[in-house]
Formats: sequence, structure tokens, C-alpha cells
Amino acid sequence: MTAAEALPQPAARLRFKVTGMDCPACATKIEAAVVRLPGVSDVRVDYQRQVLDLALDQALTPQRRIERQVASLGYGVSRQRTAEELTAESPVQDQGAEADEPGKAAPFLRSPKVLLAGLVGLLWTAGFVAAQAGLPTGIWSYAPAAAVGLIHCGRRAIAAALAGSPFSIEMLMSVAIAGALAIGAASEAGVVVFLFAIGETLEGLAAKRARDGISALSRLVPRTARVIQPDGSVQERPASTLEVGQLVLLRPGDRATADGEITEGSSSFDQSAITGESAPVAKSVGDKVFAGSINADGALQVRVTSRTADNTIARVLHLVESAQSAKSPTARFIDTFSARYTPAAFALAILVMTVPPLAGWGSWHTWIYRGLALLLIACPCALVLSTPAAIASALATGARYGLLVKGGGALELIGRVKTVAFDKTGTLTLGRPQVTDVVALADQSERAVIALAASIEARSSHPLAVAVTAHAVAQNIPLRPVTEAGADAGRSVSGRVAGVLVQVASPGSYGEGGALPPEAAGAIEALELSGKTVVIVVRDGEPIGFVAMRDEPRTDAAQGIAALKRLGVTSLMLSGDNPRTASAIGADLGIAVTADLLPEEKLEVIRRLKKTGRVAMVGDGINDAPALAAADVGIAMGAGTDVALETADASLIHNRVLDVPQLISLSRSTLANVHQNIGVSLGFKAVFLVTTLTGVTGLWPAILADTGATVIVTLNALRLLGWRPTA
Repeated sequence: MTAAEALPQPAARLRFKVTGMDCPACATKIEAAVVRLPGVSDVRVDYQRQVLDLALDQALTPQRRIERQVASLGYGVSRQRTAEELTAESPVQDQGAEADEPGKAAPFLRSPKVLLAGLVGLLWTAGFVAAQAGLPTGIWSYAPAAAVGLIHCGRRAIAAALAGSPFSIEMLMSVAIAGALAIGAASEAGVVVFLFAIGETLEGLAAKRARDGISALSRLVPRTARVIQPDGSVQERPASTLEVGQLVLLRPGDRATADGEITEGSSSFDQSAITGESAPVAKSVGDKVFAGSINADGALQVRVTSRTADNTIARVLHLVESAQSAKSPTARFIDTFSARYTPAAFALAILVMTVPPLAGWGSWHTWIYRGLALLLIACPCALVLSTPAAIASALATGARYGLLVKGGGALELIGRVKTVAFDKTGTLTLGRPQVTDVVALADQSERAVIALAASIEARSSHPLAVAVTAHAVAQNIPLRPVTEAGADAGRSVSGRVAGVLVQVASPGSYGEGGALPPEAAGAIEALELSGKTVVIVVRDGEPIGFVAMRDEPRTDAAQGIAALKRLGVTSLMLSGDNPRTASAIGADLGIAVTADLLPEEKLEVIRRLKKTGRVAMVGDGINDAPALAAADVGIAMGAGTDVALETADASLIHNRVLDVPQLISLSRSTLANVHQNIGVSLGFKAVFLVTTLTGVTGLWPAILADTGATVIVTLNALRLLGWRPTA
């Protein structure tokens, strides 16, 4: 053995497609089954996507054993290659065609659940005809239907028990069916099996509909792109090979193959599948194009701005998939509750079967029958499904409208916030300020003021710095080399130009070290009162001039603030700008303002607000990241920095302030849906518990109650797929 072979080999990351996994209980069984195997770690089971993801040391457990273990529980399983594996095999292969064809589910009407329901239904009908015809089989005419169900459920129940899940739904069903056959209730046992199969079929249909909503999004991006070569020719290539900076041709009717920027031509785009906008949007040179949107009427040249794996749709899919695996607090509580509830139901059923007849309160047959019915009532399907079904539907719907939430926990919290704090620049405003005034002091010229300011600001990506630099470029003012560059966050930037120390500072920070001439101070105050932001240019400690800029509010900002007010949510602007400028913008939007804040001071405001209720913070920049993290819910504007997007709990990919109240509305609709589902599932159980123990209802009404509750809960959750923004 070589030294390399002696070293421990890292566990390989494997992914499997698991068909037939349509509910949280299925996911729990599969996780319990595989996590017990040696060499298995970091198991993630997502029933919404029907994916099993794990790390496996194949020296301890081969891949085939994982597949056999899952298949023994009654699920279809096949290996799914990851995008990394596809790339390793062929760098130019289209990664959009993930190799999961072997695990592709059969048509729904030929799925095992549908076939089981059909077979049991036919056998029960045949038994009914035989019984009515007076054949000597009597009540045992229905035994074949019950036996099929017992074999189906029993095999899966035993496999689940051996794999670590003794109190599965299949175990409840198996005991109930076997008990019913033992006491001669074969007819009802057959009905129970049929209703159970129908319930599973409807559950699978609902889960498929929810999955289709997300998979349809992934199919929006074409597999190939028409790449414009340096010589002007056009070559068709796999979309997955596109690199940032390449030029692609979009003909009328084509779907955009990547996020990009139009460099030549103009057209209108149907981007309803990505943004939810029903009307086409006119775009021309310089405008952004979303991958998957449809070019309606003009030939365009588009420069690619993100690779296939990083485009808008890929980001949406990644966030939705990650969110679906992050359980909400309510879902975690119900999972914990159901894990204790099912064994308790078994114990209660045994007590019901034994205590009353032993005490002489009735016959053994009566109380065994009622105990078996109690087992069916105890099936936790509807309760376990109540929260994740609603959360999954809401996450999928939100993604369709550009409202991305990183998990059920964040989705629940968003609807409970009492205050929303907004950053100003780039969030409530467009983040594209323009220079409006350049004022020179003493014997300086405006060109000299702008030349020094732009030279210092050229290294910064802050919107104000970009505005100053752009103004210098537009005026053909050359930028000069800078040494010893530095910055004091939220206060000033500095550096040496030709050996002279130059600072570009806010009026407040400059005022800490020196006083402005009265006429300059008056001019700055007037500019700030009109909503403009001013920076002072200082050379060797003396002010030589100042530059004023205006950043216009987003067109929907006032509408978004008003919508929050109607929802009963308080809005607050947190700005690092001076109080006069921030107050002018705030007055236009109808929002309270706290200004002249450094990043750490924004953080302190958030902490103070949290003492009076839950707080959401909306921002887009690096300086917003601490406040986004400190808030109960951080919401990032989609065009913000990567730091803001990673820190936030939710993202608004279309940069609309109006999407904030829409996100709160979606969350509240989801919370209401979850509460309705829990109420229905527990209500049904409470009612039928009483009617079963009093002998009013029997076996088949008990399973009908559980199946009915599951169907109602699922259909109610699917209503969220039809949610629409209110404005």
C-alpha cells in the first residue's frame, strides 16, 4: 500500500433522485434509514425536490447499499450527477441538462400510488359484487383488497422499522388492517386501504404541482446561445460555456440565454416569467436583460454580465432550493411533536383495546375495533404536512415575483415585523446621484475642485464617488495620480496629489476640525435643504470648494412606504447623509428620518428598535451588512453588493421598494394558511377521536378523516401558488 493510499480518503458528495417522496414523513424515514449506515454523514433530504444529498465514504458503505436501503422503503432511487461532475467529464457540455434522466418519474397516472389505488378499488368492487351475489365467501370477499394493502404497507413498515423508524405511518396502517382482518372487518379494511391509497395519490399530485412551479423556471433559459465572434460571425454554442464579456445575438422571439447588457439595438422584452410584469418592457443600449426573458421585436447585441451558473434564474433556483431545506420554527415544533405523538397514539390505542373490556365496560371486539380506528385517526400526515406545504408554495410563489426568502424561519418572521428600517442611498433612492453644483472658494476654479475631488474618489465604488468621477470624465478633466490613499468610513476619503494632502469630506466631519466661511456655510445649507448631498474638497487643511449631488428617489418608493403604513408597519429611513438632505428626501416620501449615522450607529438604532418589536432592515451596500445581520429580518435589494445579499434573509431581485410590503403580505398570507392547516388537521382528529371512542364512527370514517384532512391541508397550501401582488 502506498503512502497516498494509507491516508484517509475524503467522503464523496453524492446526490440521489428519490421518486415517490412527497411529504415530510417520507423525508424523515429516508434520513433515519441512511444516517445509520457507516461512512454516511451530512445527510440532507428535500422532499419538495425529491433529492437525497449526502457525504459517503464508499470504502465503508458502497453507493449501491444506499440505493438498496432507500428502495427497501418503497421509493424509486437513482444517482444524479452534479454540475461539477458534468463539467469534469466535458467542459463544454451543457450543464443545464443535468443527468437525472434515469431517475425521471414515470407519468403520474402510471405511478405506483395510482396503480395501488386502482388495484385496491377493483378488488374491493369485485368483493362487493361477490357479496351481493350471495357467494359463500361472505365478508371475506373483501379480503383480497385488504391483503394487497397489508402487503404494501407491511413491507414498507418492516423496512422502516429495521431502518430506525418503528412508528411510521405504514406501521399504523399495517396494524389497523391486520387487526380489522383478525376481527372479521374485512370490508372496512378494504375501504381503509383504498382511501389511504387515494390520499397518497392526491398528496403526490399536489407535491408534483408544487415542484412543477419551480422546474418550469429552470427550463426558461435556452440550452444554446448565438455567440458573436471577433470577426463578426455568429457561432451557436452551449449556453453553459458563456463567459462574462462575450457578445451574443438575440433575434426577435429569442429567449435571453444569460443576464446581460444591451450594447446595440433596441426592443421590448416579455419578462413576466421572471418579474411578474404583464406588459412588455422597452429596452435599449445600456439596459439590463434577464436570462429567460423573451426578445419581442428587434435584433439585439447583448454583452454577457454573468455566467449561466450565476444568472438571475440560477440565483433564484439556488435560493429557493436552499430555503426549502431550512425549516421554519413552526415546522420544527410540529416535527418534534409528531415524533412523540405517534408512539403516544400507539400506547393510547392499546389502552383503549384492553382497559375497558378488562374492566367489564364492553366486549373485546367492540374495544379492539375502536382502538384500531384510533390508530387510523392518529396518522400525523395532515399535521406534519400543514406547515412545509404552505411554506414551499409561498417560497415558489415569491420566487416567481422576485421575492427571494432564505428559509421558512425568515418567511414566518417577515409577516410579524412592526418596523421596517430603510437605508437611503441605493435603497429608497436610485443610487445614481449626479453632480448638480460645483462651487469654488477663494481663487480656485471649478475644474481644479473637480479634478482633485475626482482623483481622490476614483478608487471608490460609493455612488457619490462614482458621480464625482463621472462628472470629471464628462468634462474631459484628467485624473491625477494619488498616493497614501485612505478612508474614514462615513466621514471622508483622502490621499496625496503631487505631494499635497487632499480630503473629500462631509460638511459634518469637516466641521469637527475647522469652520467654513459664512457664505460657504450658507450656500451648503441651502443646497442641503433642497435635498442635495454636499462634499467639501480640502487641500492642506483648507477648503477650496464643494460639490453638490442629487440622488432621486425610486419611482415606487413613496407608494411602497404608503403600502407599509396600510399594513400597520412603521417605516424609518436610516441615512449616513446630513440631516437636512435626508429630511428633504424623507418629506417627499412620507417617512421618518434618522440621519448622519455611521455604520455602527445604524446598528445601534436597529438594536434599540428591536426592544419595541420585530424589525426588518432593507439595504444594499457593504455598510448596511451589520444592520442587516442585527435586524430580526434583513432584506437586500437585488442589485446590492454580494456582502448585503449574503447577509440578508431575503432579497428583492427587482430593486423595488414596493416589493417590501408585498413580501410582508405574502408572509402574512402564509402564516394564515399555516394556522388554517394546523386547525383543520387537529380539529378533524379531535372530532373523530370523540366519535370513535363513543362508537359513532368506525374504521373507514377514521381513515377518511385523515385522508380528508390531508387533502384539505394540501389544497389549502396550494392556494398560495395563486397569490398575486396587490399593486
